[in-house]
Amino acid sequence: MAPRQRTFSVWIPRFMNHLTMRNYSAKTIDTYRRVLDDFSSYSAGVQCSDNPDVDTDGYEVTNFMAQASVERGLSATTMNRYLSTLSSFYKFLVGQQIIETNPVLGVDRPKIKDRELLYLKHADVIALLEKIEDQRDRLLIRTIYATGVRVSELCGIMIGHIDFSGGTIRIRGKGGKIRTVFIDPDTLATIRSFTGGREDGPLFSGHKGAPLSPRTVQHIFQKYAPSGITPHKIRHSYASELYRRSRNLRVVQENLGHSSIQTTEVYLHTDIEERQKVYLEHFPLSNE
Repeated sequence: MAPRQRTFSVWIPRFMNHLTMRNYSAKTIDTYRRVLDDFSSYSAGVQCSDNPDVDTDGYEVTNFMAQASVERGLSATTMNRYLSTLSSFYKFLVGQQIIETNPVLGVDRPKIKDRELLYLKHADVIALLEKIEDQRDRLLIRTIYATGVRVSELCGIMIGHIDFSGGTIRIRGKGGKIRTVFIDPDTLATIRSFTGGREDGPLFSGHKGAPLSPRTVQHIFQKYAPSGITPHKIRHSYASELYRRSRNLRVVQENLGHSSIQTTEVYLHTDIEERQKVYLEHFPLSNE
């Protein structure tokens, strides 16, 4: 039996097919391909070969990351995405019995410096909504805050996905996963009025009745929202407010459509007032 080929030229396309089969978006697949093509080119130089072998080690992965960081000025966040892509690729190769171990597992990930993530508190979101006169634009932003959906998910909402009696919306999320989100009665009533009796088609439509594009949603935020406040930050506000009031991390995770609870934790905060209250009530020097 002939030995199986172990080159990037063979296994990058097969990995792309694997991602397609798993229903990854075209944009995500293209991002994975670019990173793997970069690593293949780097490996070609190291191996002095036009058709490099996929076999490598943690040292070469680290070298590649260091070189990419210097040449392209990559942020720590982007470098971690590169490593995640390489790790997924090599995990796939291990599963295909092309290599024995994933070389990325031994690579230290760049540390992302702590930073304050900008988002709006509940009162700030309400103040933002109150100053928007356009009914569609106001409802669009309110729907993101009321449900915590991603921009792509918002644009994909069809009227038929809304259960007006149950107060829920069926959402198609990342990877085609379906989940149910909840929506408050006031927002739901506004949606009913906005749709004007329509029973099908997109909730928010754009050119020639097609679903509104994410780019248009971005433009709407640029028109009304404070600097730095994006649709993602309103989703962030939803998660922070729901957790602050419920302390139920699992519910927040499921509502956001996160597969990992660690992803959800990034969105959660205790605000300054709460931290100060706990400090004054419990730290010993504050009670002397």
